[in-house]
Amino acid sequence: MKRKPDLLWVLVILFGLGVVTTGYTQSLLDRQGNVPVQVTKQP
Repeated sequence: MKRKPDLLWVLVILFGLGVVTTGYTQSLLDRQGNVPVQVTKQP
């Protein structure tokens, strides 16, 4: 007999995924922010 997952567990999993995704995105943005950017003018 299969039980439906409790709403609390669904919310906990969604919150965990949000935290992991936010941390991963933040680390990517921080890494890209440290790369020097060259600005060149078009003639």
